[in-house]
Amino acid sequence: MTVQMQDRMLDFGAMGMRWEITRSTSDTAGQFFEAINVLAPGSAGPPLHTHPFAEESYEVLAGTLDVCVDGTWQQLGPGQSVTVPPGTPHTLRNPHETEVRLVNVHKPALEFEPFFRKLQALVVDGRMRLPPKDFQSLILVSMLFVAHEKEIRSANPPHNVMRIAAILGKLLGYRL
Repeated sequence: MTVQMQDRMLDFGAMGMRWEITRSTSDTAGQFFEAINVLAPGSAGPPLHTHPFAEESYEVLAGTLDVCVDGTWQQLGPGQSVTVPPGTPHTLRNPHETEVRLVNVHKPALEFEPFFRKLQALVVDGRMRLPPKDFQSLILVSMLFVAHEKEIRSANPPHNVMRIAAILGKLLGYRL
């Protein structure tokens, strides 16, 4: 079953990032998950993180993207790309004055799509703010990362810190 068009749009709110899923997990039989990402000017992007069992790639369509791979920042312009091997710390941002459009691929798909859909649902429901600076948002993002640790692990803050926050969240009655 393919994802309906209205279900292909994800908006991560104040984080300044929105996505259009171009190839869902079901579209590719789990081989990969692909989306067009749009980062607003000044978008700080996600925390430094790794994907233990998947590679991630970025191909810039428009604008300038700053990407950090294994501690080294580089700028990518239209037509340029980078592939991040499994287990490699990375992040991205758009500190520039124009939006960035890029193709983002996670390969294999694993459970990335459910992870991103849950993240977006938490933002839309008003339960989580991105970037997470309030207590509830920090707890919920930690719980989400721990629930999807085969897909994504925070490098900064360290994953073990997020595990502790997730345990605290469960003890306090928080639910994803």
